[in-house]
Amino acid sequence: MRNTISKTLDKSALLLLSIAVVLLSAASEFGSASETRVQRNFASLRGEQNQAATKSESPTPADLQVKAVLDKMAAAGVSRPTTVADVRKAYLFYPTLSGSPEQIFRIEDRDIPGPAAKANIGVRVYTPNSTSGLPIFVFFHGGGFVAGNLDTYDTPLRSVANRCQCIVVSVDYRLAPENRYPAAPDDAYAATKWVAEHGTEIGGDPHRIAVGGDGAGGNLAAGVTLMARERGAPRLTFQVLIYPTLDASTLRSVWWEETDVPTVTRGVKNDILRLYLPVTGNLRDPYVAPLHAENLKNLPAALVISYEDNPMHDEGDEYATRLRQDGVAANVSFYPDMIHGFFLMAGDLAAGKKCIDEIASALRSAFKDASQKLP
Repeated sequence: MRNTISKTLDKSALLLLSIAVVLLSAASEFGSASETRVQRNFASLRGEQNQAATKSESPTPADLQVKAVLDKMAAAGVSRPTTVADVRKAYLFYPTLSGSPEQIFRIEDRDIPGPAAKANIGVRVYTPNSTSGLPIFVFFHGGGFVAGNLDTYDTPLRSVANRCQCIVVSVDYRLAPENRYPAAPDDAYAATKWVAEHGTEIGGDPHRIAVGGDGAGGNLAAGVTLMARERGAPRLTFQVLIYPTLDASTLRSVWWEETDVPTVTRGVKNDILRLYLPVTGNLRDPYVAPLHAENLKNLPAALVISYEDNPMHDEGDEYATRLRQDGVAANVSFYPDMIHGFFLMAGDLAAGKKCIDEIASALRSAFKDASQKLP
């Protein structure tokens, strides 16, 4: 047995040796010409890869615009706000990126009654023309519940009113930490209810009311639709949620991803929530986190706007999905290569202008549909 195995191994070794000699001989026949050809092919491939890399890394117009904005923000010291003072400073700076304010038919500042006879709520009413019975868009500004005011959003809201040909009512709700939850959503709902009850006084149609906002304002808009449904009034036509915060938790994996782009970070969100919510606050309260509502049935149709490097993007996607599952029309519009607050930056970012146009177009369509359903 051993002799048989030994002979077999010897034959196998000889066969392998023979194959190796043949291969070496064949390789040598290619000579230097073959080697040169291989080197040329490799060099050509490497050149194509480098060319492709250069093309893919070439900055887009959006990249260049964002870089210019980020440079301005850095120079102003508002790139990465971490405290209430920082956030408020940033929201004083953002209007410098909004462009020139458009002329509009009429602007009126009013004080309307607050919830439960508390302090009045300031509102600014934008009217695009002298026509009576115009649809109304109630807007809640962003700012993490701690910053922002009527002046911060003056320029983009003029544009929305003009493009949509609707009345825009901007709401100056109470801010934290001076006024903790539920002050902001209470003010937001009270203002919306007032608009429904007094819409004709400002030249509007109380049967065609939409709500919307960006960031924290998007949260308030979503919360108002839930309140209106639960309380039976007012009847709302549409909701516009611009990169909204819809979940108070930061347990999603996206909140743990690192990025060089200035955006809302896990730490900042948690710090602000501690200032916004009372000690007994419930992170799953639907008026704090609309994503945790038991269901989203019978809510107004929605436009959800999001952007790249936005940790709240998943929240918006999930909210839109749940709306659709509950029979509510919802569209998600995604803006690549953008940064938080771009709705406010139409003077420097083309995407900001596009966002304003998209909102106005969606509102026009929703108001038109609503008018056709009126008795």
